[in-house]
Amino acid sequence: MQNQRVLITGGAGFIGSNLANHLADDNDVVAIDDEYLGTPENLESAVDYRNRSVLEDDLPTDVDVVFHLAALSSYAMHEEDPTTGARVNVEGFVNVVDQARQDGCDTVVYASTSSIYGSQTDPSPEDMPVSVNTGYEASKLARERYGEYFANHYDMDVAGMRFFSVYQGYGGAEEHKGEYANVIAQFADDLASGDAPVLYGDGTQTRDFTHVDDIVRGLELAADHELTGVYNLGTGDAYSFNELVGMLNDELGTDIDPEYIENPIPEDVYVHDTCADSSKMREDTGWEPEIALEEGIEQVCEPYR
Repeated sequence: MQNQRVLITGGAGFIGSNLANHLADDNDVVAIDDEYLGTPENLESAVDYRNRSVLEDDLPTDVDVVFHLAALSSYAMHEEDPTTGARVNVEGFVNVVDQARQDGCDTVVYASTSSIYGSQTDPSPEDMPVSVNTGYEASKLARERYGEYFANHYDMDVAGMRFFSVYQGYGGAEEHKGEYANVIAQFADDLASGDAPVLYGDGTQTRDFTHVDDIVRGLELAADHELTGVYNLGTGDAYSFNELVGMLNDELGTDIDPEYIENPIPEDVYVHDTCADSSKMREDTGWEPEIALEEGIEQVCEPYR
């Protein structure tokens, strides 16, 4: 993307700030955030930052492209307050996209989630059946349906990106998320501090860990190619939490066993395994993940050396 005017909602958050800083080199980038999960300290000076909520009127939607990343993004947030979760994730999405439509913007790329696949050890393609077991998943699937509505009814290019376990580490923009940061960041910080990482259950659950730099490239390509529909962004490789702790111990030169506790999330709704089939994204844009987990872990651990 070059010489575009871009709006990023959730722009001071983890993924949003990485995207904003990347695009600001060649584009006019406006980032809005209500600072519930984001902090403007993540943003470089080239980004035009504004403290705004996606539920407000008169948002700066007079742009060429909207990246809608703002969301309440955890299971706990939605179970504690389902109404607010729906307002932010669903009403906020509709509000932003409709304002953009009225301002003449017809390209929207937004964050969905891989959680709606449920537990899958085989790579999940976009056309497999999905279901919802949590308020968070319901809100993201509702986004996809509203995205379909805007695409079909108003002939907009609206692409939903189903992220798979995005990480960067506390040396990047994740530190402010604390307990909501990816487990790679949390486990690395625990081990570097001499503490045992806490794993739910027996640690055999698996995730398709995807570096934020690969996610940023995927988001940019989705806008460049004016995609419509839903797309996976993941590596296609899954690692267990036990394997992850072992890799982090090796990289940090530590030898600390994890602590196992009972999973506080009900087993019938907990997503035990994820793995992406990203062939659709590859075929439509040429996107490929470039950062293998081993390299990503080196980057995560570098600040602790």
